[in-house]
Amino acid sequence: MNRKPFLTSGVNQVIVILAGMTQILSKIIICTIIVSSCSLFSDEVHLTEGQEAPNFTLQDQDGDEHTLSSYRGKKVVIYFYPKDDTPGCTKEACGIRDAYDDFINQDIVVFGISYDSAETHQGFIKKYNLPFNLLSDSDKSISRLYGTAGTFFPMRKTFLIDENGRIKKIYSEVSVVGHGREILRDFRISK
Repeated sequence: MNRKPFLTSGVNQVIVILAGMTQILSKIIICTIIVSSCSLFSDEVHLTEGQEAPNFTLQDQDGDEHTLSSYRGKKVVIYFYPKDDTPGCTKEACGIRDAYDDFINQDIVVFGISYDSAETHQGFIKKYNLPFNLLSDSDKSISRLYGTAGTFFPMRKTFLIDENGRIKKIYSEVSVVGHGREILRDFRISK
């Protein structure tokens, strides 16, 4: 009786199963860290709809500066997101990308903000063909100003800013799927 090939095959199967379980566990741990660092350690800032949006200046993926007050007269979307090229953030960005012609037609400017560097933003934009600017808040100052700062990543939160620089709507809980269309609908309703 030759049991050696059977045992070797069984051991290989166990190794493959354990390797798969390790990958799944590491993804769960990473997601847990992202979620907990975004929501549990957020600074307590309470912006409200109708108040003037805090002004800021940040650099985009190309090093160009954008100051919010220079966009007066236009509608602006500021969406904070945890990290470039992660599953939820990619879905959210691609949803806005897919509806971007409608944003242009309604004269809406879109800015995504995370702690990622300009170089990381460039890679994310290139990989997913994103047509809007991503701003780098590497020192977390703007995330603190808008109440989205977390220890490792900003919370996912979106602000709609009207033509007068006032906060029209705040999305504290964002569903990444369909968020682009939701923003467009809410800007249309608020006319």
